[in-house]
Amino acid sequence: MNLALKEMKKNKSKFFIFGSIVFLISTLTFMIAGLANGLSQDNAALIKEMPDGHFYMTTDAEDNYALSAISPEQQDSILKQYDDATALSIQMGIFYNEEGKQQSVAFATTSDSEQFPQVKSGEIIVDKSLQEDGYQVGDILTNNQYSGQWKIVGFSEQTKFNHAAVAFINPDNFAEMYRTLDQQLIYMPGDEANSIDGLTAYTNKEFLNTIPSYSAEQLSLNMIIWFLVVISGLLFAIFFYMMNIQKTSLFGILKAIGVKTKTLFAMMWVQMLFITAISLALSIGLSQLFQQVAPDGMPFHLTIETTLVFAAIFLIIGFIGATLSGLQIKKIQPLQAIQQGEM
Repeated sequence: MNLALKEMKKNKSKFFIFGSIVFLISTLTFMIAGLANGLSQDNAALIKEMPDGHFYMTTDAEDNYALSAISPEQQDSILKQYDDATALSIQMGIFYNEEGKQQSVAFATTSDSEQFPQVKSGEIIVDKSLQEDGYQVGDILTNNQYSGQWKIVGFSEQTKFNHAAVAFINPDNFAEMYRTLDQQLIYMPGDEANSIDGLTAYTNKEFLNTIPSYSAEQLSLNMIIWFLVVISGLLFAIFFYMMNIQKTSLFGILKAIGVKTKTLFAMMWVQMLFITAISLALSIGLSQLFQQVAPDGMPFHLTIETTLVFAAIFLIIGFIGATLSGLQIKKIQPLQAIQQGEM
C-alpha cells in the first residue's frame, strides 16, 4: 500500500487528471440517473407508489390499457369474488378554473378502495403539485364534457401519470364524461396473479412498460447511463494499461528482488480504489447538493439507494478494468524487462 501511495504522490498530475475524468463521468451518470428517476416519477408515480400487485386488462387490448374495456357485469363479478380488487380507469383530459385557465390532467376513477382517494359526485381530489399553480381547496373546476362542476376537496401525494397531475373524480362523473360504464383495469395487491377469463395479468413493473411514453423514455435514458458505465470501465483499463507499459522495467526490478505478482496487483488495486473512492465521494456530494437546490419544476429524483448502487457498479467496473489491464504484469520476465528499460 505504501508503494502505491508513493507512486501516486510522485505522479500526482497523471492521477489527478485521471481522477478528474472519473469524477466527471460519475457525476454525469448520477445526474442522468436522477433525471431518469425524476421523469419516471413524473410519468407514473401513481403506479410506482402502489403496493406490489397485479393489473388486469382485457386480452384483446394487446398491452394497451387505453383500449381495455371491462364490462360492468365482469367488474361486479370480480369485485365480489376478490375482496381486495379495485376497478379503475385513467383518461387524459383538461379542466378549467373559475378564471377559465386550462389545466391538463389525468382523470382517474376507481371503485371503493383503500388504495385510492374516494370522492362524491361533484368533488375532485387533485395531485399536490397543482398547489404550485395556485389551486386551493374549495376552488371550482369545470369541463366541457361534464354538465356539472367540481369542487376541490383535497390534494393527493405522488399521483402523477403521463407527466400530468392525476385528478380523482366520482365514477358517475367519469361515465358521463367518457360515455361508458366500462373500466379499463382491475388492480389487486399481492404476489400471486389470479387467472381471470378474458383478462391478462401484469405486475406493476410490467404494466409500467406497457405505457408507451414511460418505456421509451426510460429506455433512452438507461442506455445513456449504461453507455457511461461502459466508458468508465474502458477508461480504467486504458489508464492502467498505459501506466503498466511505462512501468515495465520497474516491475521487472521488483520481481527480480522478490516482490510477488499479487503484490503488484494489490498496488494497482489500491490506486484504483483510492482514486475511485475520492471521485465518487465528490460526485455523490455534488449530485445530492444539486437535488436540494434544483428548481421545484425539474423532475430530478436521486435516492440514496440508487446512488449507492451506481457507486458499487463503478467500483466493480474499476476493479475489472484495472485487473484486465494488469494481466500483462504476470507475463513480465525480470531480466527481459530490465534490459528493455536500459535500451
